[in-house]
Order: sequence, then structure tokens, then C-alpha cells
Amino acid sequence: MIQTPDLHHVDTWVFDLDETLYPADAAVMSQVIEKMTDWVQREFSMTREEAHALQQHYYTTHGTTLNGLLVNNQVRDLAAFLDFVHDVDHSVITPDPQLADHVAALDGRRIVYTNGSRKHAEKVIDRLGLNGLFEDLYDIEAADFTPKPHRAGFERFTGHFSITPQSTVMFEDSVKNLQTAHEIGFTTVLVHPPVEALADGATPEPLIHPDHIHYAVDCLRTFLGDWHVAADTAKKTTP
Repeated sequence: MIQTPDLHHVDTWVFDLDETLYPADAAVMSQVIEKMTDWVQREFSMTREEAHALQQHYYTTHGTTLNGLLVNNQVRDLAAFLDFVHDVDHSVITPDPQLADHVAALDGRRIVYTNGSRKHAEKVIDRLGLNGLFEDLYDIEAADFTPKPHRAGFERFTGHFSITPQSTVMFEDSVKNLQTAHEIGFTTVLVHPPVEALADGATPEPLIHPDHIHYAVDCLRTFLGDWHVAADTAKKTTP
């Protein structure tokens, strides 16, 4: 796997949201998972253990818990579901001015592509201090509730923004989401946290990654900083 970033062909920068733009040790997704379990437990009158097992089954089988509920016709008010599960404490995210500087310095289009809701994305972006740095935030509703890693969702996303995959890089914390991104032609960067940074109960993905991962890094901020240094050096040495 190539370690030195070479992204000179890139004119579109696509970022996943959760545990990509902010570190995995920020307890956001653990709150969302708890809220999803709350919702399933309440709606289906299950025990906590049964609700968590169903939530995890839907996530593993269908890409997201919501997609599993939709496939099984088990959710009526989509907006209410998204509002409920994303009603979490965003103050656990630490503002990141260095990341903001690195993102602002990227040449080309910058887009957030998330399986979460737009309201949630806006709160995360605001908390990080990244307001005004992205062309758009593309959420699960914009994707007509077809989540990553499903190819139909990616095709809807690329079509919406008239993206050329061969000049696009995607930053993600999910190996399976990057599999689809690679299949349609994206350069792929896996943002993989150190195992000790994962939330309690989380299962780390393998540290040896398949060929569809072009770069594997443990810190987005550091990777982008290294990229800018490499790009600046290349400019200075080019006749």
C-alpha cells in the first residue's frame, strides 16, 4: 500500500461524517446506537438485549439500521426517527481549527456524504468549526434513504453533483463503504482509529486492508497536513 499521499489528480474531496471528520473516541456514535436501540425497544416492546441484537442485525445486513427497518416496513415517520436517534450531545466533539485550515486549503470541490441526517451533519460541522467549507452536505434523505455501501446510493450521489469518480477521493471509516467507492472509480482513504480509541464494545475492522483501500490512516488532520506539505514541495521543485 502506498503511504505517501499522491492526490494531484483530485478535484473533488468527499468526506464521510461520523468518526471520519472527528475522532472515533468522541462518544457520538455510541450515543446514536443507544438511541436506535431505545427506538427499537420502544416500538417493538422488546427487552434491551433483543432490541440491540435486532439493531445490530439490521446494520450488518442492510447497511444501516434505518434501511433494515424500511426493508421490513417497520418505520412510518422517517423524519421523526432521524430526529430521535440524532438527538445526542454534540459537545463531546472537540473543535478542530487545524483540520479546518487543512480542509479550507484543498483545491476543488468539498462535499460531505453521510448516512446520517442533515441536521446531525450541520451540528457536527458547526461543533468542529468547519462551517462554510463544504459545497453541500449530502444526507440519507437526499439519497432517497439508500445508504452507503449500496451502489445505487453512490450512483445517486455522483449523479446529483455531476462527479467524475476518477478525479475524486473519498475519506471514510468503513472498509465496506470504500469497497463501493473504489468500484465506481474513487481514490479511497480509510480513516482507521487506533484500536484503543474505539468505543466500548466496538469491533475494530482488520488492520490489514484489501486492495481497494489506497491509503489507511489513523488521523484525517495529519493526513491532510502531510498532503499539503507534499503538494507544496512538488510545486517548489517543479521547473
